Amino acid sequence: MSGPSKASSYGLEHDGNHQVEKRQTQTTPADTRPTPEPTGASSALTTVHIIDEDDFALLLPDRPGELISDAESDGVSYCTPESTDSACQRRVQDGFIRAAAVTTADDGSYIQVTGCLDVSKSSLDPSDSGGQFDVRFPNGAQCTFGGYGASFIQLVEPAANRFCMRCCHSRDDQINCNSHQDRAGCQTAIPGTYDFPALGVSCEE
Repeated sequence: MSGPSKASSYGLEHDGNHQVEKRQTQTTPADTRPTPEPTGASSALTTVHIIDEDDFALLLPDRPGELISDAESDGVSYCTPESTDSACQRRVQDGFIRAAAVTTADDGSYIQVTGCLDVSKSSLDPSDSGGQFDVRFPNGAQCTFGGYGASFIQLVEPAANRFCMRCCHSRDDQINCNSHQDRAGCQTAIPGTYDFPALGVSCEE
């Protein structure tokens, strides 16, 4: 696993249902090679979205016990139980998402969701250290925030009870959606909220 690169520093403001990130400093990621081109035609089966803390979709393995890294080629989208997306064909079990926080960039360049999982309410391998989904894997993967071809990254870390996804508005946004930090982990790749003291939830527990 490669070492973490220095993360940007953010302050948080609230705007309606979401927190808004006011960027204070920006450190250029260590690897800013262009985002690889998307693979395959866009598909509802591999489309994710972020509306709010109760309505989003994640790419996950479709086979019980399949590792996240092995599912990067055949993962499918699963919506939260309360999602209003009529195109959702699969939904995660109630309680799988223990807590979530949605934040948006003050300049509108991205939206993200971060939070904690209860892996026991899924068919994921609880010892799996995780992996990343993005515009390359699986085929046709996209986030509705930017549309097909726009940068997005999603990491799921069952062993750490943690998940994160950031959807960028533009193509090839390696500043905000750096697809080359796939081994850095959520806390480095997508800084955000992973502890929810008001709810008594922490990804570490």
